[in-house]
Amino acid sequence: MSDHSLPAPARRRVPAGLAAGILLCAAALGVAGGLLLRDLRGSTAATAVPALPSFHGQAVWKAGARPAPGFSLRDQSGALVSLASLHGRPVLLTFLDSQCKASCPIEGRQLAWILRRLPASQRPALVVVSVDRSGDTPAGIHRALAKWGLRGPWTTHWLNAPTRAGLAAVWRAYGVTVEPGSNDIVHSLALYLIDRRGDERTAYLFPFLPSFVQRDLARLAGGSA
Repeated sequence: MSDHSLPAPARRRVPAGLAAGILLCAAALGVAGGLLLRDLRGSTAATAVPALPSFHGQAVWKAGARPAPGFSLRDQSGALVSLASLHGRPVLLTFLDSQCKASCPIEGRQLAWILRRLPASQRPALVVVSVDRSGDTPAGIHRALAKWGLRGPWTTHWLNAPTRAGLAAVWRAYGVTVEPGSNDIVHSLALYLIDRRGDERTAYLFPFLPSFVQRDLARLAGGSA
């Protein structure tokens, strides 16, 4: 059997002067590398890491920076509800259509998911402003609340107005676009988190992650924001 192993490499003697030079270069490189590593560490420590936003919505405002526009409308039970009357607790404000067959039921079920997972002390008042003045009758609203799972141990005010103009003023104040369509009313879906002082703190565009909204509400209820 033939031996196909590679021959051992020839050992060469390194001249003493060259060996000393190599050692000096290695030492110099080691010192330079140590200095570079120290500088990099120092620059990393000196560079401030950007702070993460306090809330998870597409828009975030500091406390007191953006008072929520006020309004006064009647809910599905006929009670007159104003935003000022809800001061003292957080508010989730959104704009829905009880007759909608597309996005509104999805958002409604997501809101129910959020509210069920919050302890009573952290639950906000849920305020829904109608985008379908004629379709959002008390009966239609109650059906939607039941179908979407929004009936529970929390406060829900679904607000409507005698005239479209009364609703349109609120839509404009919160940047919500509403356009009648052939089947469904086309409207923008926005969700606002308002703190207990009546200030807007964050706003989410649909679709949003329910877990983010839940965390933001818990943080706001805990007084850490």
